[in-house]
Amino acid sequence: MPMITKITTQKKNKERYNIFTDEGKGEQYAFSVDEAVLIKYGLKKGMELDDFFLTEIHYEDDIRKAYNLALHYLTRRIRSEAEVRTYLFEKEIDAPIIQEVIFKLYEYQFLNDEQYAIAYVRTQMNTTDKGIVLIRRELKERGISDVLIDQALAEYPYDAQVETARKLCEKIVGNNRKDSDKALKQKVEQRLVRKGFSFDIISQAIEETKLERNDDQVKALAYQAEKLQRKYANDTGYEYKQKMKSALYRKGFTLDQIEKYLSQIDE
Repeated sequence: MPMITKITTQKKNKERYNIFTDEGKGEQYAFSVDEAVLIKYGLKKGMELDDFFLTEIHYEDDIRKAYNLALHYLTRRIRSEAEVRTYLFEKEIDAPIIQEVIFKLYEYQFLNDEQYAIAYVRTQMNTTDKGIVLIRRELKERGISDVLIDQALAEYPYDAQVETARKLCEKIVGNNRKDSDKALKQKVEQRLVRKGFSFDIISQAIEETKLERNDDQVKALAYQAEKLQRKYANDTGYEYKQKMKSALYRKGFTLDQIEKYLSQIDE
């Protein structure tokens, strides 16, 4: 049965200790342990180590190493339980060890999916232009339960969602002044859907945003028509007008607007 002959502090990590033993063939390095494991099992010079005791020590030390890995991971930012599990799994930590680490993290309040979800929703609400549909999906991807997601999303009130969507509408309108009202509305709706806003939020946001722009609409039609004129420069007469009408109509302008513009060009 091996006996501990010497315990030394590691040079690069003062919280880990090298254990040396002798089984009758002279002293040799046996294994290393975390300081907490050393203290827990009272390891000291002259102590004999049977196989069962060694197995228990190694298991506890594996837990401690994985726990320290998890703590380091959590220092960067708050994480969900699922994120920590995935991180440890990718570090090739065994499932029983991961479970013990998760238990310890909850015990010492380093993990709390409820607080994580609330913090995540508040951050997205205050720093991004995302809607709750997208935020819900992101929380789901991070392993948060539906119950906790529903509770957390209550932090993002309806009026705040409308305000965020309205500001995004105004931004889209400002960046697409050369589109027709119809094309602009489609862009707004598509963008807001991708951002994760519900249809009732989108509808109200659009209603509160001036999408109909009389002066800008005339300029937009002229801009699009000028581009098409270069495209159809080799066409004349009836064929030219039909191509212009068809192309402008596809871009969202009404037939009345198109006819009026083309008649002014003819004059």
